[in-house]
Amino acid sequence: MARAIWKGAISFGMVAIPMKLYIATESKDISFVTLHKTCHSRLKQKRWCPFHEEEIESGDVVRGYEFAKDEFMVMEEEDFEDLPLNSKHTIEIVSFVDLAEVDPVHYEKSYYVEPESVGIKPFYLLKKALEQSNRVAIAKVALRQKEHLCLVRSYGDGLIMDTMYYPDEIRTTAELDWPAADTIVTDAELAMANMLIEQLAGEFHPEQFQDEYRDALLQVIEGKLGTGAVVSPAPAAPAGKVRDLMEALRESIEAAKADRAQSPGLAEQAEQVAEPKKRTRKAG
Repeated sequence: MARAIWKGAISFGMVAIPMKLYIATESKDISFVTLHKTCHSRLKQKRWCPFHEEEIESGDVVRGYEFAKDEFMVMEEEDFEDLPLNSKHTIEIVSFVDLAEVDPVHYEKSYYVEPESVGIKPFYLLKKALEQSNRVAIAKVALRQKEHLCLVRSYGDGLIMDTMYYPDEIRTTAELDWPAADTIVTDAELAMANMLIEQLAGEFHPEQFQDEYRDALLQVIEGKLGTGAVVSPAPAAPAGKVRDLMEALRESIEAAKADRAQSPGLAEQAEQVAEPKKRTRKAG
């Protein structure tokens, strides 16, 4: 069983729910090590002290805060433990909001919330109350030397907590060259774009997606392991000149129709979307 990374309580009002946190996600990225090009020996990262000109063991490493150039304040472990914060051991709920009010740009990492045996009933009470009110809880919690803004929501048979970035951690868009609000888009172009959206509309089923880059990379690795032959990648689409917007939208719609025709489930969905529009035109 996975190991809990944090123990404490969820607090809202006068209610406290003893619970544990478990990391909810894991990366499936393919990892590589760095080798010496000449002999293929694995390279090592050393903790090197330039003053003593020697490698340092992990037990001799401390954390320091650089308050001026090359001047540091050494931080001891008790400095972190003695912080006067309730959120060190408590997920302190401060408000309940509609999920639609929270922009996904704030989301950072997800954790499963598991109640201790004595907290099962209030845990379930909170879950049901969130579901019936269609709201999520905004809270604060201290994890790994940082107080996080977080969101607690109903998930499956339990609760999940998403840590979030603070507003000052989200980079500004001021320097981006985004289109101006008065950019001219014709009614015909907008209608075609909406038609394309309807052709591709459907429900989100994450299990239908997979990391094709990772799969292709694994094929290359397996080929090199087996025969030394490298699998050739699919040719990239040629980077041609900027095309007419209406023409590109029209071809995209035709391509989407063709894809749906090859998939009965998607084709039926497209017909369901189109049928109300047909009835509306007839009525008019």
